[in-house]
Amino acid sequence: MRSLWIKLVFFLVPVAGNLLGWLWFDVFRIRRKVAVENVALAFPEKTHSEHVRIARASLLHMGKSLIEYFWLPLMEKADFEKYFELRGTEIVDRCLAEGKGVYFLCLHVGNGDLSTAAASRHGWPISLISKIFKAKWLNDLWFRLRGRHGTQFISPEKSSFEILRAIKANRIVIFVLDQFMGPPIGCKTTFFGKETGTAMGLAVMAERTGSPVIPVATYRQPNGHHVIEFSEPIPWRAPDVGPSRDENIRAMTQVYTDKIEEIVRRHPEQWMWIHRRWKNFG
Repeated sequence: MRSLWIKLVFFLVPVAGNLLGWLWFDVFRIRRKVAVENVALAFPEKTHSEHVRIARASLLHMGKSLIEYFWLPLMEKADFEKYFELRGTEIVDRCLAEGKGVYFLCLHVGNGDLSTAAASRHGWPISLISKIFKAKWLNDLWFRLRGRHGTQFISPEKSSFEILRAIKANRIVIFVLDQFMGPPIGCKTTFFGKETGTAMGLAVMAERTGSPVIPVATYRQPNGHHVIEFSEPIPWRAPDVGPSRDENIRAMTQVYTDKIEEIVRRHPEQWMWIHRRWKNFG
């Protein structure tokens, strides 16, 4: 029965997912204008029709991801191994062997929640900084579904202490760094050449612990399977901006933002363009 359900969801993803995305983008037009304008900001050299195409593809992708959440209650390690391909696992294993913990630099490309579950099922100790829902019943259900695969969750309210404790235990802590963050938690950065704000937390913790920062790209393939791609760690280096620790942290936050932009440029149809990434920093 479990295997049949997993196959049924896989069959429904392109059908029901595209339908949801079409309703979202073309019928109800929820944040359609925001998505198209964001694509135009990032790719001014492209035509308006191409902006619309990328924005629509992004919503179709999100529709598919919503259907894929029906996998979470029943998938086991063998199922993740069938539908998810992990590339560069030797990089993660090598970094964990150093015993200093690891940070994953992630973004909203591909299906992040299922990819996190796949990484946990692979056998790595994963901790994810995750927002808490206001509705307790939804919060309990959501974290129970995701937690059954072995992922531990860190509340943003207690993140510094919990991150340090996870790193000390040689765990992997996931930072999702592609959303807008204003002061005082964020600093000014540029993304696709436009000014925005990005959270400094990853740079602060990397400087404090000396743990490696591994960029991670997750994306869906045309056959419906997923790839999780790990790159070589981004070295912590003090950029040539003077002796100020704060300046170095801001500079490294820009380095992380540049890496995220590089990944989005490779998979623009699978990034979350409905997010208001370019707010006024203030």
